[in-house]
Order: sequence, then structure tokens, then C-alpha cells
Amino acid sequence: MGRSYDDLVREADAVSVAGWDFSWLDGRATEERPSWGYSRLLAERMAEAQAALDLQTGGGEILAGLPALAPVTVATESWPPNLPLAADRLRPRGAWLVADDDEPRLPFRDASFDLVTSRHPVSTWWAEIARVLRPGGTYFSQQVGPYSVAELSEFFIGPFDGSSRDPARAVKAAEQAGLQVVDLRSERLRMEFHDVGAVIYFLRKVIWTVPDFSVERYGDRLRELHDLIEAKGPFVAHSSRFLIEARRSGGTAA
Repeated sequence: MGRSYDDLVREADAVSVAGWDFSWLDGRATEERPSWGYSRLLAERMAEAQAALDLQTGGGEILAGLPALAPVTVATESWPPNLPLAADRLRPRGAWLVADDDEPRLPFRDASFDLVTSRHPVSTWWAEIARVLRPGGTYFSQQVGPYSVAELSEFFIGPFDGSSRDPARAVKAAEQAGLQVVDLRSERLRMEFHDVGAVIYFLRKVIWTVPDFSVERYGDRLRELHDLIEAKGPFVAHSSRFLIEARRSGGTAA
């Protein structure tokens, strides 16, 4: 017999969702990883960079986990609960953390960086990225694709238009900003949620899945979901991811 609905809800609604570490879901939810291996590819590019900027770094987990950073490495983050987490991880690595307001304009001079990166950005400011890149510099990013976790969104809010994160739109926006897209890959990946607490934690953390989510507002649907998982097993959804790499023309990054 599984844990009670009330216990699962109480626990998941109280736990901290600061940072971008999903280890709380170990044993409670699973997600396939993209085949390209973002961290490995990022490490290769970081090892060759002289000045790097990581946008919307979250709690700094990805950047701090790299074997080496560029001699000048800067990260930005806007969400206050993430700032102390990112600072604790990045300062020992010699990286600078900038508290940003998550809106253009980026607080950096033109042509400051030969590498700009971002994993799962909420938004991508292509014109600003092009501005702060040096000639020959690269933007390298793994992003949430169209209709990601649509099954979960639709369970709570019904049909919706999840096409805004289409990779083709990203390519067009990059080219309009004067960047050349040199790599584009996309995949859909299986996710399983094994209890309603895992769903609550995920929705509290990945807030764009159900933008107005709260336990109180969606209590009836959460109860239905709990009963469904108890009767039929894990709730299955599919995440959407794409990898994009774009380069500023005009010489070498060094």
C-alpha cells in the first residue's frame, strides 16, 4: 500500500524548490536524457573559451559541475532563492555571479565574450546575445522544445498552444540577430511520475508547465491524478528538448 494522498501532498508542497537540482525526485520520477550529452559538449567548448557567460544559471549546478571554466567566467541569475546557491557553487571556482533582472539589456559591453551558454532558458534574447559575443564567438544552449510535458499540462489546464518553443522559430530569431546556426538537434523523451508528490514538486519548480499551479487551486485534479496513479501506475509524459549552436561571423573568437 502506497503513502496516503495527504502525506504526499503535504511533503511535496513544503519542500524547497530553489535551484535547478531535481535529486528530490530520485525514485519518484524518471526522465530520459537527450542523446547528445549537453554537459559533455559544454565542457569541450568551455575548455577552449577565454571569456564565457552563462545566462539564467539557476543554482549554478551545471556550470559548477564542469571540469574547467574559462579564465573569465560570468553567470547571471534573476530568481532570488537561486542566488545564494549559485554563489556558493561558483565563487570557489573563480566565476562571477551577476544578479540580473531577467530582462534585456544584458549588463555587459559589446563583444565581451567568445562563449555564451544557457541551459533551459525561460527566454532567449538573441539580439543581446549577438551583441555581447565577440566576432567568431558561439552561443551554445539546450532548450525546452514545443509541447514539452504537454500531457501533464493538459491534464490540469486542458488543450493549449505549446508551439512557441519550436526550434524553427529559434533558428529564425538567431538569423535575424545576425547569427549563423551551425548545429540544431531535437528529441522527445519519456518521463514517468510515480506519485502525486513528484508531480507537485515538478509543477512548483517548472512553473511554466501549469503557470497558475498551486495545491489549493488544483486540489481536485491532484486527487484524481493520485487515484489514477494508484490504479494504473506511473503517469507518462514526454519532455521536448533541442540543442542549438549559433556563431557570430567576423573572424575568430580568440
